[in-house]
Amino acid sequence: MTQSLSDRVASFPYWYHRIELPDGVTTPGFAPHCAEAYRVPLDLTGKRVLDIGAWDGFWTFEALKRGASEVIAIEDFSDDLSPDKSRRATGWQQFDLCRDALGFGEDRCKRLDLSLYDMTPEMLGTFDLVFFFGAIYHCRYPLLALDRIAPLVHGTMIVESAILDDYSVYMGGRRGVYGNHDVVAEFYPGAQYGGVATNWWVPTLQCLLAMITAAGFSNVWGWKLTNEPEDIAVCRGFARADRGVGNAD
Repeated sequence: MTQSLSDRVASFPYWYHRIELPDGVTTPGFAPHCAEAYRVPLDLTGKRVLDIGAWDGFWTFEALKRGASEVIAIEDFSDDLSPDKSRRATGWQQFDLCRDALGFGEDRCKRLDLSLYDMTPEMLGTFDLVFFFGAIYHCRYPLLALDRIAPLVHGTMIVESAILDDYSVYMGGRRGVYGNHDVVAEFYPGAQYGGVATNWWVPTLQCLLAMITAAGFSNVWGWKLTNEPEDIAVCRGFARADRGVGNAD
């Protein structure tokens, strides 16, 4: 007997993304906390999109649902948030399950096991829109990461990151330690931030914008997920920036 879609989803012990699939099936992840907060254009018709740190693929598939002509998903699975460290072992299996269930072919939806430090325009081409969600604070070298991404962006990049504005590890988790204009980042050599060893750097929102500007982007602006976060998981900020021509609307 063919295994049902819901059974196939349930066969994986950990999901990061909450993805709506056919037949009323939704993967049991928790991210994104609020998809609307990312301010991704609703109409991506004809856009070429790069999804860096794609994981289960929520934003890859969302871009395709919004009309993108092609999306390339990048992941190296160096980060594993699952309690039993099972996510790295399954690799792209969950992404592939969702891609097949949603009916997207490899002609429009490619995925590559690749470090972002190794990306080049010669390898991937350039993109109208680049997603860099929930990944920059996992980079040991965040400025280098932005320098590697910049030549790939023909239009717009949207970044999501943990931010310090409402939570500082070294200040006892207190709010309001850093002001709205402080350009500061904290470095975590261990698992100080959220108990995750791959959380290396967390910036203030203003620091995030400054880093993106230093990488050669223009029209850089940002916003917070919420002004009153009640948990470290929602101490998040976003940035949108342009580079070159053909910016996403």
